[in-house]
Amino acid sequence: MPTPWATHLDGRPATAEDLAPLAFAGDAHFTAMQVRGGRVRGLDLHLARLRRASAELFGRDLDDERVLSCLRAAVTAGPPDLSLRATVYAAEQGSGLRILVRTGPPATPPEGPLALAVAEHERFLPAVKQTGETAKAYFQRRAVADGYDDAAFVDRRGRLSEATIWNLAFWDGSAVVWPVAGRLEGVTMAILRRRLAASGVPQADREVTVADLPGLSGAVVMNSWTPGIPVRRVGDADLPEPGAFVKLLHQAYLDEPLAGLEKSCSPR
Repeated sequence: MPTPWATHLDGRPATAEDLAPLAFAGDAHFTAMQVRGGRVRGLDLHLARLRRASAELFGRDLDDERVLSCLRAAVTAGPPDLSLRATVYAAEQGSGLRILVRTGPPATPPEGPLALAVAEHERFLPAVKQTGETAKAYFQRRAVADGYDDAAFVDRRGRLSEATIWNLAFWDGSAVVWPVAGRLEGVTMAILRRRLAASGVPQADREVTVADLPGLSGAVVMNSWTPGIPVRRVGDADLPEPGAFVKLLHQAYLDEPLAGLEKSCSPR
């Protein structure tokens, strides 16, 4: 049965022969986004993420226009609303970079509120959105087995950093608090930071431990699926319902305009 979803390698439909070498390829990074009406929020941030990660992993990057061309080919092959994942990898040692783009149904995030187990874990190269990362799936499964919805990570100093596939954010009653520790800065997080700044909402970068949570007024998780799902508990610490905080984040996200894929939206 024909599918509306695309799997493209370097801007062309991928064959089984193209994809076979990827079965054992772990040296890659990606960005994930939600496309609505053929357009994307934070497109400049996605492009910047791919450039930075390629430079970190491979010492070189892909031209924005090439990336946009590959994204556009996959998006125009499907319906106007979809999920998209763009993965960059080096096929062979010393070879050029390649880009695999896959599309699928639009994401439906959980409603929450979520209960998060606490796991001590520090990711290698946390600023790079890497493929694989078995530890994230392992800690998520273990959290569910223990009666939680997902897991949040603390580092060796006890600082909360992020959750398995989510960024964390907190509300202290007057400001959005972003936890300071080794973590990925997600595109949704970056969108919110700049929109909150533009609207004058106070923000603070602060070390946050589980012991600090009773003094906070709410917590959320966020990723490309959503700008905020409420968190009701982290480990043994209960958190108040952050209704107004969630609404604030969702409105800030909607303030970010959707960008088309027809041209680069930021200078190199």
